[in-house]
Amino acid sequence: MSEQRSHGFSTRAIHAGYDPDPATGAVNVPIYASSTFAQDGVGGMRGGFEYARTGNPTRKPLEANLAAIEAGTFGRAFSSGMAATDCLLRSVLRPGDHLVIPNDAYGGTFRLIDKVFTQWGIEYTPAPISDVDAVREAMRPTTKLVWVETPTNPLLNIGDIAALADVAHTGGAKIVVDNTFASPYLQQPLALGADVALHSTTKYLGGHSDVVGGALVTNDEELDTRFAFLQNGAGAVPGPFDAYLTMRGIKTLALRMERHSDNAEKIVELLDGHPAVAQVIYPGHEAHPDHAVASKQMRRFGGMVSLRLAGGKQAALDFCARTEIFTLAESLGGVESLIEHPGAMTHASTAGSLLEVPEDLVRLSVGIEDAADLVADIEQALEA
Repeated sequence: MSEQRSHGFSTRAIHAGYDPDPATGAVNVPIYASSTFAQDGVGGMRGGFEYARTGNPTRKPLEANLAAIEAGTFGRAFSSGMAATDCLLRSVLRPGDHLVIPNDAYGGTFRLIDKVFTQWGIEYTPAPISDVDAVREAMRPTTKLVWVETPTNPLLNIGDIAALADVAHTGGAKIVVDNTFASPYLQQPLALGADVALHSTTKYLGGHSDVVGGALVTNDEELDTRFAFLQNGAGAVPGPFDAYLTMRGIKTLALRMERHSDNAEKIVELLDGHPAVAQVIYPGHEAHPDHAVASKQMRRFGGMVSLRLAGGKQAALDFCARTEIFTLAESLGGVESLIEHPGAMTHASTAGSLLEVPEDLVRLSVGIEDAADLVADIEQALEA
C-alpha cells in the first residue's frame, strides 16, 4: 500500500507507510518505546534498526507516509519544524553562500538565519516572494537556496512555485517551499518544481495541538542522503509517541482541511467590509493580489486569515483580548481556533528589521468548530 502512488490523497494519508502488523493484526502503527534494538550477531540488525536516534519502527512508517502525501520519494521526520529548517540550511549552505528569503518570512526562520547562520558567513536577501522579478533580481552568483513560504506567515502572500522554481534552477540554486500553511492536501510543491517541501508537522499535519514535529520531503536522493546524515548526526528526531501522534493526525488531514477552509471563508465574509477592519487578507478573497496564482496551485485556500484593524495597534490588542472561542495563543493548524498578535508574539523577532510586521495585524487560525459560533465570536469581539 505504501508504494502505490496512484491512490487518492485520503487513501495514501490513511494507509501509506504501514500495513497491519502480521503478528497481531494491529491496524495502527505500534509505539516502539525502545532506545536500542537487539542484534543477531555483530551487525545483524533486525529490520535495519540498531539505535532509536538512527531509526525507529514507529518513525519509519511516518516518514514513508510523509513522502506519500507530498508525492515525494524520500521523507525525513524531525523533532520540530525549526529542527527541519536547521537541517535543510546546514545541508545546502556553506560559508560564503547566499540565500533569498521572503520579506515576510516566519519569525523563527528569520531569527535562525539572521542570528545564527550569518555568524557562519551565510548572507541573505529578503524579497517579496509574490514578485518573481524581485526574486530574480535578489539572486547572486553565490545564491544556493531560494526559500519560499506560500502562503507566507503572517501576511498570506502567495509565491508562484513553478515560476520561482525556474528562477532558482536557472541561477543554479535549490528551492524549498515551506508548505506548512497550505498542507500537502491543498498544495503539492514538488509537483510544481520545488526541490524540497518542508513542514512544521506541529500544525495541520498533527492537527490537534498535542505534538511538536517537522518534516523534509524530496525526490532528490543526494539531498536526502545529506538530510539523513544530519538527522542522525545531530539527533533532532521525534520520539516514537510523537511519530505516532503525527501519523494519527495525518489520517484526517483531508477532512479537516476542507472544514478549515469552509469556516475560514465564512469568517472572511464577515470581515469583508466590516467598519472595524481596515483590510482582510485571505488568498481565497478575490481582492487578494495573488488570488489568481493561489487558485492555480492550491486546491482550496486553507484556514489562515489575517486582518488589519482600522483602530491601529490598540484595536488589534483589544480584539485579541475579547474573543471567547478563539483562544489567544501562538501556533496554528489545530482543530481549535486560535488568535494572535504577530508583532508581539510569533514575529516579535522581526521588530526593527526589514521583515517587521504591521502593528495593527491580527492572525487567525480558523478551527473546525461550528461556523456559526466562530462567526458570532468574531462579530462580538469586533463590536465590543
